[in-house]
Amino acid sequence: MASKWLRTTVADVAKHTATGPFGSAISSKHFIDVGVPVIRGSNLSQDVSTRLNDTGLVFVSEDKASEFSRSEARIGDLVFTCWGTIDQVGLIDERAKYRRYIVSNKQMLLRPDASKADSLFLYYYFASPEIRTEIVNRGIGSSVPGFNLGQLRAFEIPLPPLPEQKAIARILGTLDDKIELNRRMNATLEAMARALFQSWFVDFDPVHAKAAGRQPSGMDAKAAALFPAAFQDSELSKIPKGWNVKTIGETIELAYGKPLKEENRRGGCVAVFGSNGRVGWHDEKLVTGPGIVVGRKGNPGIVTWAPGDFYPIDTTFYVMPVGECKSLYFLYYALSLQNLASLGADSAVPGLNRNHAYMSKLIIPSSKVLNAFDEQIAPLFLRINANDHQSRTLATLRDTLLPKLLSGDFPASFRL
Repeated sequence: MASKWLRTTVADVAKHTATGPFGSAISSKHFIDVGVPVIRGSNLSQDVSTRLNDTGLVFVSEDKASEFSRSEARIGDLVFTCWGTIDQVGLIDERAKYRRYIVSNKQMLLRPDASKADSLFLYYYFASPEIRTEIVNRGIGSSVPGFNLGQLRAFEIPLPPLPEQKAIARILGTLDDKIELNRRMNATLEAMARALFQSWFVDFDPVHAKAAGRQPSGMDAKAAALFPAAFQDSELSKIPKGWNVKTIGETIELAYGKPLKEENRRGGCVAVFGSNGRVGWHDEKLVTGPGIVVGRKGNPGIVTWAPGDFYPIDTTFYVMPVGECKSLYFLYYALSLQNLASLGADSAVPGLNRNHAYMSKLIIPSSKVLNAFDEQIAPLFLRINANDHQSRTLATLRDTLLPKLLSGDFPASFRL
């Protein structure tokens, strides 16, 4: 460690620390649809890239929030879980959707003294794997792990001079900022692709436009000419003329994934998929990608896109087209809209019954329309995949630098 680094405690660098409101003082009976957001455990993460998860927030009224002023977290504050998953830490920064929050009764907050400690530096310190492990090892309680405010205040931290703290935070933060930018860009690209599917194959906008004698918006004449100008009756509803209704079983095979225990996975670039998405990496593929994975056990019906070669484990199915519809992009969105989770097979462990899924119906467009859709969607998916690959590379670099920078092992040129 650098010679000028000091061993100090959280209490020595804290301007304010507090736990959330006690017990039932804040609970579901106080939650409303709009108001002051409340940070719960689900809004924190063990992932260093996720400083705060603003989805699934609950809210309390301004009057109720005023009762908990000591538990109010604002920009620059760190938030910790004190009961349950105690190695979670969050940071309220400029990325946050709101300027202030109330921490729940299972969380606690730390407001650093800005003249002594940089908030982002402290965040990276507590989010590092080594410190998260240390917190877990210090946990109290037998059934539900605990890490209380006294333990947090007494926690020792190695603290360099403030300029070096800011330099370290800037290096790591720059990498995370790019990862976050890629995430937001991908969310936009995914929304664009989903909106196009909705317009063409759910709302039938081009067909409605042509039936009304108008040029379909957002497409050239060549693409518009591929759509019919009228509807026909079907067993589902009125559908574009010339399109067909097929069962899922007539369209795809849901093939079984294969077992691959976590301890048997070897480092590689082949994504391993479970029932809730990607769960790791391997050096051997089971399926040549791209492809579609469908949750079979645990999280039945979850539909995930696999951009390259992949290995679906035995809690999943993977999709093999068997009919005239060969567009994986179309099938990905079409299956995502099916309520597959309702087609359960088991009571103790939720599961997807393949035979029940096969009886569900899909509206299948003409092959020319599907080809046009693929031409529109493929570049978006390629960009999403490229962004994901870059983010994984940046995250690996960050995780490599993190322990070195936090131990003072970095070039003198990084110091200010």
